[in-house]
Amino acid sequence: MTSFVQPAYPVPADHFSAATTFDFNQRTRVVFGCGTFSQLGRLAHEIGGRRVLVVTDQGLRKTGYCDLAQDHLSAAGLEVSVFDQVQENPTTDHVDRCVAFAKTANIGLIVGLGGGSSIDCAKGANFLLTNGGRIQDYKGFGKAHLPMLPMIAVPTTSGTGSEAQSFAVIADAETHMKMACGDPKAACRIAILDPELTVTMPAAIAAATAIDAMTHAIESYVTTKRNPISQMFARQAWELLSSAFPVMLREPENLDARGKMQLGAFLAGAAIENSMLGAAHAAANPLTAQFGMKHGIAVGLMLPHVIQWNAAIVGDLYRDLMIAAKWDDAQTHRESAPKRLAEGFTEFLRLADMPVSVSQAIDVAADEVALDRLASEAVQQWTGTFNPRKMDVAGFVQLYRNALFGKR
Repeated sequence: MTSFVQPAYPVPADHFSAATTFDFNQRTRVVFGCGTFSQLGRLAHEIGGRRVLVVTDQGLRKTGYCDLAQDHLSAAGLEVSVFDQVQENPTTDHVDRCVAFAKTANIGLIVGLGGGSSIDCAKGANFLLTNGGRIQDYKGFGKAHLPMLPMIAVPTTSGTGSEAQSFAVIADAETHMKMACGDPKAACRIAILDPELTVTMPAAIAAATAIDAMTHAIESYVTTKRNPISQMFARQAWELLSSAFPVMLREPENLDARGKMQLGAFLAGAAIENSMLGAAHAAANPLTAQFGMKHGIAVGLMLPHVIQWNAAIVGDLYRDLMIAAKWDDAQTHRESAPKRLAEGFTEFLRLADMPVSVSQAIDVAADEVALDRLASEAVQQWTGTFNPRKMDVAGFVQLYRNALFGKR
């Protein structure tokens, strides 16, 4: 099993100056390794709370992991209630239903079990259970004024990295647009990363969540908020993910590859926590809202075009990522690296049998795609404000036009 190591290629010191400021606080304890899921009961008992709410989905019910979680918690002497109605891209409605369920159980501890949707829904419910109001009240950062319940995340996918972040991403049930609701108090106390839990992911979900994680690593490495800590996490994440992804697709039961993917997803999430994301995520959310496109597919489609868009600003940083992935050679330099990185990422999409253009991913005629509408929604997304090259409506229109047919 792979353990965390320092990046083989240190982040160049000249990426930073005395003007670079950051505030680093790693709030989440990480328990990593095969079989660590069995420690859930002991860890929950350690951090307190006799009544536990497990937030999960119906798919996890079928795998048996939910029953195992209940067994581990009950064996530690804890009372367990299970909310299993989370769906992909959780909305304000899901959060409200989870809160209504939890209020009947007088809980003192939350366990988010599943993918990013379950973990985000659990965080969203935590805001309302402890601070009241609606989840819309917490859009932005630092708006929870009262303490929140302790939470443990047990991710069963290798994608969002939500277990490493203090943000919950919740879609408005009426507009379908996603809201990032963050607060230091919302960060998980503990994240249990057990690679064995990811083996049961369907191949399509494993691929889409992995693409999402790699997008996190690449975007967080170049944002305007990047700093030495975020880049260390992002670069290590990209190195792990880019090396393990083809192996995971080829050998789904390879636990070493699964471990690298899970740890890489966590580190990419930690990078986001310290530097945010960029235009690929801003452009992806309207595609999900308007066409029901899965998040991993949407960000995967947009990222190669965003890399090319940012090339003149951060070409040297993209070259660093080429080196970290061991994709570089004597011909790799600041000018060529962005194109080659974009091409390499597109090959990952093809390797996973995922669409490489918007026109391949939606059942709508190309001339019926309202680029201006997509762009006007994308420019309102918070993540786009951290993109290294300034984004406006015209810029997003160009990105969507390029992505519509896979042109760069």
